[in-house]
Amino acid sequence: MMLTPPKFNFCLVGNPNCGKTSIFNSLTGLKQKVSNFPGVTVDKKEGQFKHQNTTISIIDLPGTYSLYPRQEDETITYKYIIQSFLENALDGVLLVADACNLKRNLLLCQQIIDLKIPVILIITMNDLAKNKEIKIDDKILNQNLGVPVVFVNPRKNKGITELKNFLTAFTPNKNTISTQFPAVSIGGDMVKKLNDLYPNYSSYFCLQLLLNHAKLTLNANLKSEIERIINHQIIDTSKIQAEETLWRYQNLQTIVQKTVSQPSLKQKKLFSEKLDNILLSKTWGYLILTFVLFVLFQTLFWLAKFPMDFIENGFVYLSYIVQTNLPDTWWRSLLDQGLLAGLSGVIVFIPQIMILFALITIIEDSGYMARISFLMDRLLRKSGLNGKSIMPMISGFACAVPAIIACRNIENKKEKLLTIFVLPLMSCSARIPVYSILINVFITEKTYFGVINLRGIVMMLFYILGIVLALALSYVLKKIIPNKEKSYFILELPIYKLPRFKNMLITMIQKASIFTKDAGKVIVILSLILWFLNTNGPPKPNEALQEKYQLAFLNPTLNKDSLNTMFESEKLQYSFTGILGRFIEPIFKPLGFDWKMDIAIITSFAAREVFVGTMATLYSTSENSKNLEQKLLAATDSQGKKIYTTPTCLSLLVFYAIALQCLSTFVITYKELKSLKLSILQFAVMSFMAYSASWLIYHISSFLI
Repeated sequence: MMLTPPKFNFCLVGNPNCGKTSIFNSLTGLKQKVSNFPGVTVDKKEGQFKHQNTTISIIDLPGTYSLYPRQEDETITYKYIIQSFLENALDGVLLVADACNLKRNLLLCQQIIDLKIPVILIITMNDLAKNKEIKIDDKILNQNLGVPVVFVNPRKNKGITELKNFLTAFTPNKNTISTQFPAVSIGGDMVKKLNDLYPNYSSYFCLQLLLNHAKLTLNANLKSEIERIINHQIIDTSKIQAEETLWRYQNLQTIVQKTVSQPSLKQKKLFSEKLDNILLSKTWGYLILTFVLFVLFQTLFWLAKFPMDFIENGFVYLSYIVQTNLPDTWWRSLLDQGLLAGLSGVIVFIPQIMILFALITIIEDSGYMARISFLMDRLLRKSGLNGKSIMPMISGFACAVPAIIACRNIENKKEKLLTIFVLPLMSCSARIPVYSILINVFITEKTYFGVINLRGIVMMLFYILGIVLALALSYVLKKIIPNKEKSYFILELPIYKLPRFKNMLITMIQKASIFTKDAGKVIVILSLILWFLNTNGPPKPNEALQEKYQLAFLNPTLNKDSLNTMFESEKLQYSFTGILGRFIEPIFKPLGFDWKMDIAIITSFAAREVFVGTMATLYSTSENSKNLEQKLLAATDSQGKKIYTTPTCLSLLVFYAIALQCLSTFVITYKELKSLKLSILQFAVMSFMAYSASWLIYHISSFLI
């Protein structure tokens, strides 16, 4: 008879910035699955590996400092540990501790041990501890805690094999670890009563059940027993936490004194501490931060341009193949302008997402990300945001989609909501074609001092406009939205270290996969709907149009390419999209827009840059050419008046700078916030802001110019 190979389930926990993710990546490699925890948008990372015919499954939980959660991600870790223990779904906990801050890290370790859950203590940052002349005696630590201790350096792949050996030789027995913490004396008689009913649970586990039973999913008997024991009594969680923390630190002080030897405090400051004196200073800190973000922004644009151009050219080539090799039918149009256009709108963003998160991972792994958050917290907090909002906001200049995904590390729900809500106001790269074509129409080419370009200054002003409006909107929403939780910005400044290429690669793949699976399918479906509206309309006008151009195409003296472009322009005019454009023309007339601009606004909801292509089709010219600029400059209304005046161009620019003209952003906001109502509200608020600002700019500039 064949024996089934053993399989163990572990979770990986530890304080933030302790090297937990590096260990997870070293153990599981690319054999990982990334999703969201049920009901929340915090990443859930699962992976497994085989060693000595044993399958080990690991889930990487969000970082936490103790079993008294304050934020969403800490609550996830707490609930997972407790629920898994209750359901016998967890064989043990891999607790990662930083060798340079062992005492603080052991607080969480001791708490989990006292839950009567088997623990393997993994100590990281040993090379940094060695630089600080810190020595840890693992044998004494093992004797005092009663758990295996393994030293691991995932950067150099040291200790990984020893850790795998520990895991494969693991014997799951939850009853061998004795409880140290006096839970009964601190928790009172209620702990004793519950422990008497459930003797297999430790007294500390019973204390946790009493404190947090309302947050947990308990079976009916256990829940009713807890409620009966509490009997409407008020449990002072803060007092119990304070007493427990004091007791544990006193206990840990004794353990650390026996285990850790370190030099006197008079030693010279380490490299990290010296560097912080510069990077966190009020003057140099902000100057260096500005330079780093500038380099990040420029690098993202520069690097992403090549793969994005390659992808766009690839889809242009595919479109050419479809058009030249398939018969001119409705399903060819569906394939070309619907499916391929939708896929292009998804895949073209992937290089930006991957490169952005690669750069963010480098900054985060190096330890500088925490410094950025620290520097920006004071400025952003006045608008209702916090220091962790800065990286998503900077990322928004490239694309709002990965920027919104990057908001997952903002713990406070209100600050996360505010950040996501205002992110579309950052002028993303998709706005550049719109800005360029309109600025070129109404601003003459002029250079100051040989290097400063007037058109460049105008474009920069629209970037500044987005930042100012984002902070202003966040400030207003801060006053309106009730705050259900206090916002604390508690941040550990990790030691500076070299980034790991493997971490960067895994993060790039994960984020691209999340975007493709979560947002991609919705974008493609909605792109197909837009195709239907663009290519279909009432039968009678379209039949008349067909007859008109059939005769024209028979005329050998007329240019077939020009005729085809004119036909597509008029066809769009009589489509459902064109009818909608004419229907809403009175609404946008006060902004100086005509029906062609209205159609471009509707079609560019698929992607802002579609505006240029739509205008090129409507004005029967080639996209992104000087010819289009000339057509716009020469365009007149039925009375012979110029359409693209300076007030009209300014109004249209302001509208595109503010309005949420992006299907991808709408979808990813819905996916992250899990609320269609909030996505619609975001769209409505920004549409109102865009309309109001455009109206104001149009009428003021019309009066002045």
